[in-house]
Amino acid sequence: MKTIIKIVAVASLMTPAVFAAGTAACKGCHGANFEKVAMGKSKVVKDMSKEDIVKALKGYKDGSYGGAMKTIMKGQVASLDDAAIEAMAAEIKK
Repeated sequence: MKTIIKIVAVASLMTPAVFAAGTAACKGCHGANFEKVAMGKSKVVKDMSKEDIVKALKGYKDGSYGGAMKTIMKGQVASLDDAAIEAMAAEIKK
């Protein structure tokens, strides 16, 4: 139950509108330099290639990617278009 409460709290703080401003909202779970295993479940994003980040974000959006955090991440990327996803991946890998 505690994990569910954490997940709901994080999801409510990270609305898709925040993503329009870049990756700031991502850093809450993934770390300032994308060095964290988000909520103990994710890959370390800084170790992923730009192409892998794009694939993951698009996969979260269409439901074809993800494990334990799939539902939360699908909500986070739902309003992103391909250009926004590419821009976020480029910002992460700069």
